[in-house]
Amino acid sequence: HFHAAGGMGFVIRELVAGGLLIGDAAGIGGPISDYAQEPFLQDGQLAWRAAPTQSGDLDVLRPASDPFQPDGGLRLMDGPLGRGVTKASAVKPEHRIVEAPARIFDSQEAFRMAYQAGELNRDVVAVVRFQGPSANGMPELHSLSPILGALQDKGFKVALVTDGRMSGASGKVPSAIHISPEAAKGGALAQVRDGDLLTVNCDAGRLEIDISEIDLAERPLATFRSNEAQSGLGRDLFTAFRSGVSDADTGASLFNLLQSGAIL
Repeated sequence: HFHAAGGMGFVIRELVAGGLLIGDAAGIGGPISDYAQEPFLQDGQLAWRAAPTQSGDLDVLRPASDPFQPDGGLRLMDGPLGRGVTKASAVKPEHRIVEAPARIFDSQEAFRMAYQAGELNRDVVAVVRFQGPSANGMPELHSLSPILGALQDKGFKVALVTDGRMSGASGKVPSAIHISPEAAKGGALAQVRDGDLLTVNCDAGRLEIDISEIDLAERPLATFRSNEAQSGLGRDLFTAFRSGVSDADTGASLFNLLQSGAIL
């Protein structure tokens, strides 16, 4: 497990030694470099010793000189459809580039219904839009991962593009999430149509569509059915927050409202 392999002490020591963390920076318990230690009991008393210099399990922790992959696990995604992020480290190299027709969904429930009806047994880029912070509060979409994984296991090329969010365990399927601007604010996802050829390239950090940006901009925006997502079950109470929240790529934050005095 993580601690037996070296724990946080090993991680901090490797980051400082590799020039990836400033050892002199102040932490709660002293300089960050002091965290390159591990606690242990000595004669029944808490004591500290230097963290291991070698990983106890290279499948769990690796040195900075020999990482699992050299460029980290997250990658910025950009293109005519907006700006988002993907967790490339969870996706096998052979699945990191997907080019397939789009299938549009305005809710995760519609996505699940299409899967249950057998409509997704093909190469597909599922576009699940109107899931951003100002639309419906950006709900967790992790439940889509098992479905996408099952389609991938059948041999189909599949990917997810959404202005919503997923947990860190977003699975083995390439997923471009947090796309901003979100569809409810006039983002390009509101102009994508069923059948558009999309490319999700996690290696290059690109999110492409097979039509020009001029033609895309001329398309009408899909209608956001706000009454279904923003009313009932107490959702009405959060109207002010949804109307003032920032885009996902700037933190989906309400700090701008606090600074303006709109929320006191």
